[in-house]
Amino acid sequence: MQKIIKPMSGFLALLLSVLLFLASIYFFANVKNTSSFGLLGVLAFIASLYLSGGIIVISPNHSRVLTFFGKYVGTVKENGLLFVNPLYKKQKISLRAENLESSKLKVNDKMGNPIEIAAVIVWQVDDTYKAAFEVEDYDHYVKIQSEAAIRHLATTYAYDHMEDEHAAITLRDGGDKVNEMLEQELNNRLAPAGILVREARISHLAYAAEIAGAMLQRQQATAIVAARTKIVEGAVGMVEMALEQLSRKQIVTLDEEKKAAMVSNLMVVLCGEKGAQPILNTGTLYQ
Repeated sequence: MQKIIKPMSGFLALLLSVLLFLASIYFFANVKNTSSFGLLGVLAFIASLYLSGGIIVISPNHSRVLTFFGKYVGTVKENGLLFVNPLYKKQKISLRAENLESSKLKVNDKMGNPIEIAAVIVWQVDDTYKAAFEVEDYDHYVKIQSEAAIRHLATTYAYDHMEDEHAAITLRDGGDKVNEMLEQELNNRLAPAGILVREARISHLAYAAEIAGAMLQRQQATAIVAARTKIVEGAVGMVEMALEQLSRKQIVTLDEEKKAAMVSNLMVVLCGEKGAQPILNTGTLYQ
């Protein structure tokens, strides 16, 4: 369990250390005059080294984890020149936010299609005790668990609605919801190491190279079918309106055979990709 301690200021210890060091120089310089000065010089020098060993400088967003012969004493997060027991072992841990950009991972989505996925993660140490003692190397732990979380997310959902039409959430269309789920899973996985994930976002998402061409053709075919459906629906409405207008205004009377021919011609004109070439009929409708 993390325990925050507030040590004393280090300026007094620094001053005493300097004075003791100067005193040791004085004693050693005058050892010929008084024999006891030699012992005093040694003691002053040792005391100076002892005090200087307890002086630490902590910059903003940094900390020191203190242990005394293997026992956890506490964590110092206060900034400045400080003094702690010189016998404490001091482990430096940064509290700054860090970015992790995962490599492009090749995994299979929920439907079994190979895809490439990567994410950008913003994280920082929240619990220094867990980061220092619960895992061997918290930096390496973050990288491995982040890849595992990204892989799990990719295998849980389909790439898009083309593969799973009834899916409520897909990787491509999920947007912020997918990012929130990734962030939540990362926090759950990294909590044992005292790591807090502040933000996680999908930075790369695409089909794997071996099926990218086939999927592109499939998407193009789907788009063409959808466009053709709209064109046909519009053409049928226009033909229906034309026949209705001709009949109501009694511009021309057509039998069923001529109606069928007219419908066929109008559908060709309206649904064709290229402009139709008109043919002038100088005779009657039946010639």
